[in-house]
Amino acid sequence: MEKHTLKATKRTISGRKVKKLRQEGNIPGNIYGKKIKSHAVQLSEKELLSVYAKVGETGLVELIVDGEVRPVLIHNIQMDPVSSRPLHVDFHQVDLKEKVTTKVPLEMVGESPAVKDKVGVLLNIMSEVEVEALPADLPEKIKVDVSGLASIDQAIKVADLKISDKVKILTDQALEMVKVAPLVSKEAEKMAAEEAAAAAAAATAAPAASGEGAVQEAGGTASTSGNETKAAQQGASVGAAATSGSAKEAGK
Repeated sequence: MEKHTLKATKRTISGRKVKKLRQEGNIPGNIYGKKIKSHAVQLSEKELLSVYAKVGETGLVELIVDGEVRPVLIHNIQMDPVSSRPLHVDFHQVDLKEKVTTKVPLEMVGESPAVKDKVGVLLNIMSEVEVEALPADLPEKIKVDVSGLASIDQAIKVADLKISDKVKILTDQALEMVKVAPLVSKEAEKMAAEEAAAAAAAATAAPAASGEGAVQEAGGTASTSGNETKAAQQGASVGAAATSGSAKEAGK
């Protein structure tokens, strides 16, 4: 395992005064641990981020404080929500002869044939597992080879992890870490089918509605013509009756 080292000095300032430290490119921190007194320290922001990028929170780091070497794990880096720069860091000092429990990140490696052949997509269900080991035996990350995932619903479980016998995995062995899922879920297929059926029904109903409207319109026109004819006939009868009355009156 690669050796990682950080240098720090004892910190005597606190509160709002630490703002000046950050302006100078340093980060305030604290060292804590079992059976040790908490120590306030300060160190280079650049060096901290460089080492943290390599070891995360599981890699053992030798923290040298004014010449004294302390085996620590980097814990709880507080970040500024605006600038994303570190504001404070905690170091957990460990006993090299005593096992510790921590969470180790998973790294997916290889190419899944299911993805390559566009059979399905990979679902990353878990991003880390909990382990127990001596500080020097803690892995910085655990690799998960997905090159054997070739079919739908095929998965890799915690029990399938290849890891040193010096490390005990505490996470449930039956849990799935990564799985191949269909490109389109069954729920999405059902919704698509329902939408297609609704669209087809609407398209079929539209011409029928248009034809019915035309028939109703034609019927209305015919009814109107019939009423007009009937009215004309009634008017002619009234006119004939009036003429006949006038002739009778003249004969008298």
